[in-house]
Amino acid sequence: MNIRVYYEDTDVGGVVYHSNYLNFCERARSQLFFDAGRSPILEGGHFVAKHIEADYLKSAKFADVVEVKTQLIQLKNASFTLLQQIFRDEEKLFEMKILLVYLDFEGHMSKIPEREKEFLSTLGIMRQ
Repeated sequence: MNIRVYYEDTDVGGVVYHSNYLNFCERARSQLFFDAGRSPILEGGHFVAKHIEADYLKSAKFADVVEVKTQLIQLKNASFTLLQQIFRDEEKLFEMKILLVYLDFEGHMSKIPEREKEFLSTLGIMRQ
């Protein structure tokens, strides 16, 4: 997914705020569902971040177009782990591993519905 860096994403020097890399990745994860005609909020629950490991490698700047790539690393019964990377052209700027768990609407960790597990398994190849 390509994202344009706007002024609101940056500090006074035109450098992207550190938290916005997480926002860009969140947007790309949601877009994967939307592109497949689905919602990231499911009938019985939704996914929430449980653990993130992030590496800030280089800075994105105002007006850059960055690309977020997403790949499934691991899929379990109630959770999955993704690798998300942000590039400017061929230059890697940011990388994170994120563990997401499935919660029902009462806030309890639950088994991911089979239909969603099938969809998530298609993320095994690097997605843009």
